[in-house]
Amino acid sequence: MRFLNIFAVRTLLVFGVWVTPASAQDPAVVNAKTIQVRFENERVRVLEANLPPGVKEQVHSHPAYVIYVLAGGRYRNYASDGKITEGTLQTGEVLYREPLTHAAENIGDKPLHMILVELKGVPGAGVSPHP
Repeated sequence: MRFLNIFAVRTLLVFGVWVTPASAQDPAVVNAKTIQVRFENERVRVLEANLPPGVKEQVHSHPAYVIYVLAGGRYRNYASDGKITEGTLQTGEVLYREPLTHAAENIGDKPLHMILVELKGVPGAGVSPHP
């Protein structure tokens, strides 16, 4: 019985270490050269992303978030489900994204520059802040 318990614990530890790195990587940690935290509190985290031409990020995760594009360009997105998409971000564009795990690549000839506002759980949800 003791052998089974030790085996089960070892299996869980190995499986947990194997799965965790791919599922919830902090973009500001795994992409520290291109993404910086500019502000954080209990409701939001604001990131600034600068992605030079030809650079591909490491896989990372976001909760629901808003993107404000300071300098647009062409990108390629690698979703965690294996789907690869390409598109163009326009300067001044504002986008909302549901939570996702992905990597992005700048396939254009100019740097991509964005502000990302990650949304955290909002205390008192359902209560309007405005009268």
